[in-house]
Amino acid sequence: MIKDLKCVIFDMDGVIIDSELIHKKAYYETFDSLGLTVTEEIYDTITGSSTINAFQKLVNTFNLSENPEDLVLEKRKRYVNFFENDPNLHLVEGVEDIIHYFHQKGITLILASSSAMVNINRVFDRFDLHKYFKAKISGADLKASKPHPEIFEKAAVLGDFPKENCIVIEDSDNGIKAANDAGIFVFGYKNPEVHNQTLQNANAIIEKFNELKAFF
Repeated sequence: MIKDLKCVIFDMDGVIIDSELIHKKAYYETFDSLGLTVTEEIYDTITGSSTINAFQKLVNTFNLSENPEDLVLEKRKRYVNFFENDPNLHLVEGVEDIIHYFHQKGITLILASSSAMVNINRVFDRFDLHKYFKAKISGADLKASKPHPEIFEKAAVLGDFPKENCIVIEDSDNGIKAANDAGIFVFGYKNPEVHNQTLQNANAIIEKFNELKAFF
């Protein structure tokens, strides 16, 4: 357990914002436009990965002639349409309170998401979150995405604290593996809207964010 917490590294989709469903809708609209039948088992393997890595994998899996970068842009257009037109899109229950809690305690907050920075900023603008976070990092800007540990290694550097003073909050198995391999204590958040992730390799599992207050 973390004895001297200095930095909290948040994932975004499924942890800060309940956007997993609109991401999935955008992906499957894109799959349909390509005439692809993508099973839930295949989809589960790309959950938590950056969009470019996901489409690179799918292009290889299905031997597609399409350029992965073009498919990323197609999926992003569909996501933006859902994002801008879904009035029910909301922050995950309890996350705003825990963000305030950590911020008021002087703990550094870092955002480490596989989403593109344009999508990160879209969420942070809509829900006025910029003021709480020291830095934001996008897996889409890195050479490798989750489950590779690079994003969390860089997040710890941005937080400017040793890894033993940091925690990660994740809701995907790919993200948890990335945190494991980065050597950072990771809480698996069991989002009630997400049913395809085991969280089995998390150091601890929470079902509500206020449970974190008992730890720190």
